[in-house]
Amino acid sequence: MFSAIQRVFRTPDLRRKIGFSLAIIVLYRLGAHIPTPFVSFPKVQECLRQGGGTEGLLSMVNLFSGGALLQLSIFALGVMPYITAAIIVQLLRVVIPHFETLYQEGQSGQAKLTQYTRYLTIALALLQSTTLVTVASSGQLFGSSIQACQQVLTNDAWWAQMLMVLALTAGTGLIMWMAELMTEKGVGNGMSILIFISIVATFPAAMWTIKQARGWDVFFLVILVGLVIITLIVFVEQSVRRIPVQYAKRIVGRRTYGGTSTYIPIKMNMANVIPVIFASSLLYIPALIAQFNQPAAGEQPAPWVVWINNYLVKGDHPIYWLLYFLLTVGFTFFYVAITFNPVEISDNMKKYGGFIPGIRAGRPTAEYLDYVISRITTVGALYLGLVALIPLVALSTVAANQNFPFGGASIIIMVGVGLETVKQIDAQLQQRHYEGLLR
Repeated sequence: MFSAIQRVFRTPDLRRKIGFSLAIIVLYRLGAHIPTPFVSFPKVQECLRQGGGTEGLLSMVNLFSGGALLQLSIFALGVMPYITAAIIVQLLRVVIPHFETLYQEGQSGQAKLTQYTRYLTIALALLQSTTLVTVASSGQLFGSSIQACQQVLTNDAWWAQMLMVLALTAGTGLIMWMAELMTEKGVGNGMSILIFISIVATFPAAMWTIKQARGWDVFFLVILVGLVIITLIVFVEQSVRRIPVQYAKRIVGRRTYGGTSTYIPIKMNMANVIPVIFASSLLYIPALIAQFNQPAAGEQPAPWVVWINNYLVKGDHPIYWLLYFLLTVGFTFFYVAITFNPVEISDNMKKYGGFIPGIRAGRPTAEYLDYVISRITTVGALYLGLVALIPLVALSTVAANQNFPFGGASIIIMVGVGLETVKQIDAQLQQRHYEGLLR
């Protein structure tokens, strides 16, 4: 292992790529600590020291921004607008035929879809930055219980807020540009690595919170349980059901094609972390509605507002856990259903003379693929639902915060990006050496 790492840094091209990626990471983390114009940085730090925080969707945005959201830095939105835009463009393939046509055109169509994703990212960044500035100016970003957090902005004029919105939107565009540069000239997928760095940046603070609340014994116990969780997630994420496919021999002119055997890889977790993000976003909507229906001074809140505040805001109630689990499982089936088309795969196999041994080509193949994907998705959906509940359970048992690293979307992203980056480095090593990073 150590000799392989030495070969990484002895290879000039690979060493240059890793150095470039590290430079982008340093700039990204530096931007996460540069405050937005008209933000009182000392007051923001004081609010964070007093325990100000967010729940629901804003908590996930803060996680994906590496804590930059609560610091109101120029990179406060992080990579969340890009993630949302990419998911929307992917889902629109089912609704808009033009998007599906572009997807099937190959590299040129993918380039146009990428451009659409960029435009949508800027539009979403503009919308989200406006929302963030509005929430910060109203004093609700850190919670209404901390009086010092009501005035984190030094100027409430409309032009000052507009300048803040432009700065936050420009920060999102800069992050997107740096991620694409890392993908082109660095190692791995730039956007995925920036998400990984954002999550890892919150790791020490989350663990130190547990130590201060429960002591060293619980601290080391959480680390031990976390290592077990990581091992299980690596096992599940690497699990693949291989459906064998054989191609009949075809004679075209004087050449013979086909006659080979391959397989269709079906991962247990085909939806990745998207259902977890969807479930968090949907559960945040009732809390957002209740926030804008608070009663005036001296009046009693409506019963439905009280119910939402008691059960759907903090995330520490079994009702919230049950809804979160069911939504995650439901969105997993929904996402797999619109991204994996058994009929299309069956038609492509039949077109090129492929068949699954023991299964007739055409409709029987589509039905068999649908049967297999349904069974695998059931296990994958239950796995995602249980992993998504880990931070919520930790929130109630070990006094963790919303950014608990050993669960939810954070642990799946950390494991997935780590494995993919190591594979890419290993592939580039094997281009120059027979021995790679993994043996």
